[in-house]
Amino acid sequence: MRLLKTKSLPGPNVWGLCPVMEATIELGGSDDSLPAASAWLCEQIGRWLPDLKPQPNGAGGAELRNGADLIHNLALVTLELQKLAGAPVSFSKAVETRQPCVYLAAFEYVDEQLARECLDAACEMVLAVAAGQAIDAAGTLERLRATAGRQMLGPSTNSIVQAARVRNIPAVRLDECSLVQLGHGKAQHRIRAAETDRTLATAEGIAQDKEVTRTLLQAVGVPVPRGFTVADAEEAWYTAVEYVGLPVVVKPRYGNQGRGVAADLSTCEQVKAAFEAARKEDANVIVEKFAPGQDYRLLVVNGKVVAASRREPAHVIGDGRSTVRELVDEKNRDPRRGDDHATALSKLVLDEIALQVLGEQGCTPGSVPASGERVLIRRNANLSTGGTATDVTDSVCPEIAGHAVAAAAMVGLDVAGIDVIAGDISLPLEPQSGVIVEVNAAPGLRMHLAPSEGTPRDVGGAIVEMLFPNGGNGRIPIAAVTGTNGKTTVTRYLAHLAKGKGHFVGMTCTDGIFLNGRRISSDDCSGPISAGLVLMNPNVDVAVFETARGGILRAGLGFDRCQVAVVTNIADGDHLGQSGVETAEELAHVKATVVRAVSPDGAAVLNAADPLVAAMAADCPGRIVYFALDGNNPILVRHRDNGGAAVFVRGHAIVMAEGASEEVLLELEQVPITFQGRVGFEAENALAALAGAWALGIPKPVLAERALSFTTGIDEVPGRMNVFSLRGGTVILDYGHNAAALRAMTAALEAFPHRRRSAVYAMAGDRRDSDLIHVGELLGDSFDIVFLYDPYTIRDRAPGEIPALIRQGVERGARTREIIDVANPAEALRAALDRVESGDLLVMQPDDIDEAIALVRIYLSQVPEVVGEQEAR
Repeated sequence: MRLLKTKSLPGPNVWGLCPVMEATIELGGSDDSLPAASAWLCEQIGRWLPDLKPQPNGAGGAELRNGADLIHNLALVTLELQKLAGAPVSFSKAVETRQPCVYLAAFEYVDEQLARECLDAACEMVLAVAAGQAIDAAGTLERLRATAGRQMLGPSTNSIVQAARVRNIPAVRLDECSLVQLGHGKAQHRIRAAETDRTLATAEGIAQDKEVTRTLLQAVGVPVPRGFTVADAEEAWYTAVEYVGLPVVVKPRYGNQGRGVAADLSTCEQVKAAFEAARKEDANVIVEKFAPGQDYRLLVVNGKVVAASRREPAHVIGDGRSTVRELVDEKNRDPRRGDDHATALSKLVLDEIALQVLGEQGCTPGSVPASGERVLIRRNANLSTGGTATDVTDSVCPEIAGHAVAAAAMVGLDVAGIDVIAGDISLPLEPQSGVIVEVNAAPGLRMHLAPSEGTPRDVGGAIVEMLFPNGGNGRIPIAAVTGTNGKTTVTRYLAHLAKGKGHFVGMTCTDGIFLNGRRISSDDCSGPISAGLVLMNPNVDVAVFETARGGILRAGLGFDRCQVAVVTNIADGDHLGQSGVETAEELAHVKATVVRAVSPDGAAVLNAADPLVAAMAADCPGRIVYFALDGNNPILVRHRDNGGAAVFVRGHAIVMAEGASEEVLLELEQVPITFQGRVGFEAENALAALAGAWALGIPKPVLAERALSFTTGIDEVPGRMNVFSLRGGTVILDYGHNAAALRAMTAALEAFPHRRRSAVYAMAGDRRDSDLIHVGELLGDSFDIVFLYDPYTIRDRAPGEIPALIRQGVERGARTREIIDVANPAEALRAALDRVESGDLLVMQPDDIDEAIALVRIYLSQVPEVVGEQEAR
């Protein structure tokens, strides 16, 4: 067995809507031996992973055959290892490829690094069992859990993210730590643990300064302990005796998580040692009055106490046999305890402060406490120093809750952890000499989510409700456009229509990234990374994404759900023979990913005239809007009979219909990009864009008005049916680069008067030989003169190989009388433009759109104008 390659698909993908890792694996051995080997291996590995059970291959429960069952069981082992490491995953599937003995294993993941390590470990287990070698399952799991602790979101951040997902709010991790974006575009909020984008930096600064915090709390009548900042150990002891009164607490002025805090100190030696420990955390040290009582933490969110816990300091209970160090080690073996904050509880640490606390009790790490004897490891009760928590939310005195809310408000925090010392949290503070000792920004949520005792509280849900009140889901309208041809035109047209209602539109397409019409990138941005960048922008309130095949196969979609999916066409496909996609039907499955990602309250806009596109209706969780040039299309008619929506042409009018209800939007010939309705593929593009915008909720009057102002000029759709006049001839610049696009273009040429046709054409080197020859045949039947060139993207082909294959097809054609080979794209365009005469019609298929437009501008000596309607036949 060899692992050939892996790729992660974090967005919705061809396997499903969840993040999936895809592994390509080669197997040796005969097909007949593989099922038995699979069953035996699964049984052997099950001895180390007792929860591992064979399952059906994929959600459909398809029957396993040949080596796919072995590969699927490998995926199951990978899933089980992820789950044991703490990742909630469930989906897996295995399929054969067209290569003998090569299979694809797909499995859900949460963190990419953890998933890769689990896959490697699963492969090692399978190979070890096959070789009769022992498996260190415990060591493997410990290593994987350590990876999960480093890589996955911590408990606080994860609780907020999970609460958001329950509310259907998208969550996107923005860094390797805990920065997470909830929602999209203008509707988003960002969090880092319990810190939100509503948390003021000034408030955080105040909360970190315990001296200023105490002063502010006093100003609003919140009871606080008396305290002072001291400069050295002598002053600390003097202040403790003369101004504060014993016992005291010594802590850093600026600090958090209980670091450097020592409590209940009564001797000079204790105070001075505590001062030195605190000074390691901060140069400024506070000495304040120790308040006896229980240690409580109240969580305030948006002016309300949503949870409260009683905290116990880290300690061990003697058994009469074990040393303190052994008791600490035993307690740290609790699976709930881990390093830092990745687990429900933190490990006990025998650090300098712990050794001091032990010494104060007459103990060392080597001491053996009597059975039942309670030995403190720390005096402060922070979970981060090994403490535990008991939920007391239902017992909090309303007066104490009021003090906590006032403290958070005075500091200015939206989310605050309020530390209270009191004998009884159910009684008012003042009569029992209780105090609030600290106000914490970005408080840890672990104690409320998984208390050692008591009821867990949905504090993540409370924070989400603060950020997204009244059931908000943080989503903005997203329209995703895919298909074989017309994607860019429809994407740009749809964005143009959406802007008519005053929206700030973020758009990505083959030509770049556009924010409200401003181009910020000129790369091919039709993939998921570019979509994600737009959704990060806090100004965007509508997003329109061209969604290409390549991006879907490489990484899935750049969003989890869309409100509208538009599929223009599949026809006979394009890019076949690449990435395992060999047929138009397989290509349709890839493109249908956007349809499967439609929200239940969204819509798929589908071409009723293309059977492969129309069939995608079965994949859509939302409603369907069909479009077609022919209003009598049978699929469209049946859909309307069932009350469905459709956009179509009747006579010369664009009609929008729902069931039997019809409304004429405008005359087709009024839509500039259709050239008086005579260019069929542009009419289809217009219908797709209008239907998509209608499904987004853009009012029909706005659509009718905006449809009139979108043209095929180079600013609106560069390289897509741009038409120019040169020396009395007509020049068309169009990026269409496959057989279906070429057929549509040649059909449209009848709309333009001409006596001679010429074409400049090439295709990328990753197309099949048969595709290159076929477009050559189409050129040969449709053009008098054909200019052929080597594109910049020859890929793995030899120079001259692409034009030679196209020439084979051209020579079979019935019309072409002259074939001209040119060295490169720019020279081919120049050669063709130089030969344009009055009455000529030249179609230029550019390799680089920007280069072609710049060249045309030079030839026209000014910014070119689109041919007016009067010049179309």
